Amino acid sequence: MGAPRKPTLPLPGKENILITSALPYVNNVPHLGNIIGSVLSADVFARFCRARGLSTVYVCGSDQYGTATETKALSEGVDPATLCAKYHAIHKDIYDWFRIDFDVFGRTPTPEHTEIVQDIFTRLWNNGFIEQRETTQAYCPTHDSFLADRYVEGECSLCHDKGARGDQCDACGNLLDPLEPDLDASGNQETKATGWLINPRCKLDGTTPERRQTKHLYLRLDALQDEIKEWLAEAEKGWSANCVSITHSWLDQGLKPRGITRDLKWGVPIPTGLDGLSDKDYAKKVFYVWFDACIGYPSITKTYTDAGNSEGTNWEKWWKNPDEVSLYQFMGKDNVPFHTIIFPASQLGTRQNWTKVKHLSTTEYLNYEGGKFSKSKGIGVFGNNARDTGIDPDVWRYYLLSRRPETSDSEFKWEEFVDANNNDLLKNLGNLCQRIVKFCQAKLDGVVPEYDASKFPALQQHKKEVNKHLQEYIADLKALKLRAGLTAVMSISALGNKLLQDNKLSNQLIAEEPDRCRAVIGLALNHIHLLANILSPYMPAKAQSILKQLGVKGASEEDQKAPAHIPDHWEADALKPGHTIGTPELLFSTIPAAKIEEWRDAYGGEELRKQKELEAEKAAAKKAAREKEKEKKKLKKAVAAQASQAAEGSTTTTLPIHPAVTAPVADGTAKGSESVDRAAKARE
Repeated sequence: MGAPRKPTLPLPGKENILITSALPYVNNVPHLGNIIGSVLSADVFARFCRARGLSTVYVCGSDQYGTATETKALSEGVDPATLCAKYHAIHKDIYDWFRIDFDVFGRTPTPEHTEIVQDIFTRLWNNGFIEQRETTQAYCPTHDSFLADRYVEGECSLCHDKGARGDQCDACGNLLDPLEPDLDASGNQETKATGWLINPRCKLDGTTPERRQTKHLYLRLDALQDEIKEWLAEAEKGWSANCVSITHSWLDQGLKPRGITRDLKWGVPIPTGLDGLSDKDYAKKVFYVWFDACIGYPSITKTYTDAGNSEGTNWEKWWKNPDEVSLYQFMGKDNVPFHTIIFPASQLGTRQNWTKVKHLSTTEYLNYEGGKFSKSKGIGVFGNNARDTGIDPDVWRYYLLSRRPETSDSEFKWEEFVDANNNDLLKNLGNLCQRIVKFCQAKLDGVVPEYDASKFPALQQHKKEVNKHLQEYIADLKALKLRAGLTAVMSISALGNKLLQDNKLSNQLIAEEPDRCRAVIGLALNHIHLLANILSPYMPAKAQSILKQLGVKGASEEDQKAPAHIPDHWEADALKPGHTIGTPELLFSTIPAAKIEEWRDAYGGEELRKQKELEAEKAAAKKAAREKEKEKKKLKKAVAAQASQAAEGSTTTTLPIHPAVTAPVADGTAKGSESVDRAAKARE
């Protein structure tokens, strides 16, 4: 282990890169989709930027406040802080195993976080971008407190499941209100959700809650909408297509004030002493987690750049320096609006010169073997499960990044995982490195030979082709096209194998054409040196193994790791003649095909089959409903056509019309309507 890195600060007049990945919510174990969606993707880009010599900081941490944490702590019989400490350690352990190289992995419950959140709110309040509203809310008289929606339980008014929560019914999936909505002046129910709770009760003590009036604070997104649009016009040019689409879907509906307070104990308290804001009204309220979570990025940065100095302002060199700092943010698509509308709106409303997101990379969903990840049902691979397989973390990194769901959902499949190791890695990359290093050790005493590649046109052409792929690689990484960048790495590896095959590297070559053989080996050693460096963002440990085999070490005895360097152009001269290489090592080993079924069964085999069967039944029911609807429309058209013909016939003939032909139609229509209603219920 090398010494901890000193805090990195932006360099004046230089390109400085600030990277964040969505703060994982602390009360669960991340699955592979969570990992590829944010932390792993951001890690690849951070490593790339460092290898390009850019001043770079990668910030992340656990999002710990909110109702879900309080309720989870309640179920485990501990206080929220104890629960968060437990899961924070679990997250950090998993990310360490996956070799995620954060500059700082912090947490939201810190004095720095409270200070910055309250400062932003105070500026928003003073600038007129906060409003107060009085609402009706569930109140528990037993423990004398207003209840957050999740703290109210009861019977779902829609499906009548007895264990529904005040925000959602897990049985039918519908959004709920904790109390039956009041009637408006017209006698209609006012409701923001689709249903409510029958016989509601307090989750803590079972008391029937009362209706009481309370005040909450709202961020006036409507008043900031024009400024957000103006900022977006330029900012969104660096965002992925799905991110732009999701953001504009919010704007197209018109932004509305959004509640930013909740009746909880676990959270950032509302600041006191503000003109026009009653301390008493908000004494038992905290900020809503989605107001303060994104502010975790600057507050965690402060714990890194200004550790132990509450008055420190080094963090502002990153977060209030838009002219010299480029902010890149990575997340799954479900987090987009909070990063593209709510957080930027908060920044704009302070009237300070914040560093706002410049490039935003979002992912779609990673599914599992045709189904969905489910911790409760044991379906899918979660962070701790990956380690249990005994497969090196870099192999997991390679597979996940090669299937990164950049533009559409992608699929984790065990068969493809094994194939990626045995073919992409072992036969392509591993075979290339092993063959070159072993040959140099055996035939050239482990020393880079004197050689002149310029005498061989084919070797010069090889350099041109490698540089072409290198330029593609750099362009892809700069554009956050991580899958394409990895494809470029493997293409360069394949070119290395082609170099050896085209020149027939063997004992015969060194005996009959020693000059060519030395040139091929000298070029090939430099080839895998480049390969190690461009591979390092994706597979850092394997990259270090290649460099070690090439005899490349760190600058000091304490830190044996060689720093990665990704050049603009490959000159093929990093390893000079006379340089002594290291000892060959196996990079990869074969995974037996039998492991496919073993792992498939271990990680949700039976439950996954049940999940697929249920989804197939739902799909069949929807299809049947659609078919009946089509038939219903056909029958209606037939009735209309017959009626039209009958009307025309009545003016030209006296033949009787037989009403009996319409009877089956009426019967069929009724049945079709009934099936459509059932299908609609099934979709709810």
